[in-house]
Amino acid sequence: MILAVAILLICQLLGETLARGLGLPVPGPVLGMALLLLGCLMLPGMAARVMPTAQGLLSHLSLLFVPAGVGVISHLDVLGGSGPALLLVLVISTALALIAGVLTFVAVARLTGNADATEEPRG
Repeated sequence: MILAVAILLICQLLGETLARGLGLPVPGPVLGMALLLLGCLMLPGMAARVMPTAQGLLSHLSLLFVPAGVGVISHLDVLGGSGPALLLVLVISTALALIAGVLTFVAVARLTGNADATEEPRG
């Protein structure tokens, strides 16, 4: 487990280093995740070693939202003034994310030749 956590942290560190060192507009953890993906594709043994630890971390991901919730509660006065605008942006961004997901799914289904995935179910 220690090796798996070390692999995850090294990938994140490399991603942060690349993002900041090259001035890329991509967050370091995203680059680190891409590096982890490349590593797992190139070395299947690495994927098998990291998988149980990653699944354990993902199963407790909700704990990471506790600090965000505390931050929101401690800044309610700021949130009160900007609340309606934030709510509007939240609703619009959620709708756009859902639309982007659907369009991506349809595009991938068409590219892979899976026409059944894009058809409506018949009742």
